[in-house]
Amino acid sequence: MNPPAVIAPQPGLVAPVSPVSELGDALSQAIIALIKHQPFFKGLNIHQLQLLAGSALEMKFETGATLFEEGSLANRFYLVLTGRVELSAEMEDRNVIPIQTLGPGDDLGWSWLFPPYSMHFTARALEPTATIFFYGTRLREQCEQDHELGYQIMKRIAKVAVQSLRATQQRLMRYIAKNTPEKP
Repeated sequence: MNPPAVIAPQPGLVAPVSPVSELGDALSQAIIALIKHQPFFKGLNIHQLQLLAGSALEMKFETGATLFEEGSLANRFYLVLTGRVELSAEMEDRNVIPIQTLGPGDDLGWSWLFPPYSMHFTARALEPTATIFFYGTRLREQCEQDHELGYQIMKRIAKVAVQSLRATQQRLMRYIAKNTPEKP
């Protein structure tokens, strides 16, 4: 298996803890244990956890660090372990609109799964944040090779997408109610 492509370090990135090298060593066992305890991956079998561990490493970000930017290549996927991350969108007039705040147990960056593979939002750490980072391109290839893994990942992302759409709908309804003049 080819090693994952290296992603250039970003300002505010504390440091990746370490990529998984060989399954079975202490590091990969630690990553597998970390992944196994995340709600997003609950119920996956050991083979699927091992595949995920092969694309994963733990990363830490300082307050204000950018995890990814809107429009950038979608080649990464994160699970938040500790800290908080804000997703935001930029308007044409360059105003930034906060979309959602994510915390421990939340996932972000699922654009790696959907063409044209570009990020739809910007993600910034609101406080020191630890994540499990997955190489999205490699993970997508693994999902193509192992359809059961792909199905399990797709089910989980679909669930999160539906929850996100509901939350967006509720925010829009509150905005409309707040900004609609009362009829005389």
